[in-house]
Amino acid sequence: MNRREALFSGRRIGLVVNQADLLIFHRLELACALRDLNVQLTIFCPAQSGEEKLIEHGFKVVTYPLSRSRGNPFAEIRSFLALSQLYRDHALDLVHHVTIKPVLYGTRAARRRGVPSVVNALPGLGYMYTDEGLIAALRRLITNAMYRLFMRHQAMRVIFQNSEDRDAFVRRGLVPALDAVIIRGSGVDLNRFSQTALPPEPVSFLLISRMLADKGVREFVSAARVLLQEFPTWRFCLLGGVDLGNPSGLRREVLESFCRDGIEWLGHRDDVAEQIAAHHVIVLPSYREGMPKTLLEAAASGRPIITTDTPGCRDIVRDRVNGLLVPPRDVVALIEAMRRLGENHSLRERMGHASRTRATAFSVEDVVEHTLRVYATLLEEQHMEAPEEVIA
Repeated sequence: MNRREALFSGRRIGLVVNQADLLIFHRLELACALRDLNVQLTIFCPAQSGEEKLIEHGFKVVTYPLSRSRGNPFAEIRSFLALSQLYRDHALDLVHHVTIKPVLYGTRAARRRGVPSVVNALPGLGYMYTDEGLIAALRRLITNAMYRLFMRHQAMRVIFQNSEDRDAFVRRGLVPALDAVIIRGSGVDLNRFSQTALPPEPVSFLLISRMLADKGVREFVSAARVLLQEFPTWRFCLLGGVDLGNPSGLRREVLESFCRDGIEWLGHRDDVAEQIAAHHVIVLPSYREGMPKTLLEAAASGRPIITTDTPGCRDIVRDRVNGLLVPPRDVVALIEAMRRLGENHSLRERMGHASRTRATAFSVEDVVEHTLRVYATLLEEQHMEAPEEVIA
């Protein structure tokens, strides 16, 4: 048994997520690596969020109540109390929270129950920091106050997917600089998403994401409507499911109305690699991201990308190298970028090859390795420090 195996073997580690299917999409390789290290891994997720797939993979799954929408304080209290009870029952050595609500409620519960080490992963600042207007600004103030109040632990690391998000949290005093770590996304499987030749024309554009307004779905549709008048044979496709648990979610009837204008909504699909291979250009006009995995998969597949000049997106796309960057919410600029790539076959090929080269810097193996190093640092510190006092 090597040093790492000795450190991890028998440790009780929890992964806490807001949806089981998102863990499968983003962190299945991490869960498998922990199992290979003989960790006693427990995955905590809401019921009916895809947990049966985790069970099929052989993982121990425990469900807890979590409302992904906002506005019901009793539901939020219930989530916190449930996590607090689960942490007492499972006596974890380390717990890893993913997304805002698990981070806030889980960190406080971990302090209350004396969980020695906490890892918090914030995969992008989310709709809370992209919405505009007075109400959105008020929500940000409240959320920032909650981070200051809840996200405190004597043995904690906070994982950010890009430096701009990390710097924003440190600057606002939401997390100490020494506790902030950058791990660039959840990585991409370079074997599963291999470079493929561009398909025959007509040119097709594909947006892959949950159907959320802040992913730029409406901007994509608006651009497609204009371009279809000029290039009626071009295809414009949306790939992703409805997510009404997110305040930015678009309703099914809205998505179906897009189809009447010539846009294709493919719904949720599991054959993402095949869908990318069937299209020429991948588009994500998102308002803000952590590190969008769909763009990593597009790059690994050798596709040129059009996305916004925002944190996360510009970490993957080098403007005019492996794609084009446009300002967020700017339909005119999006139209021009889509027209430019749609009309130029050689440019699509050149940028596609550059995308594949770019993707090699984001392999899932590297992400898992860096995450395990964060865990190892905290587990080693447990040998050198007294246990944290349990907060009543």
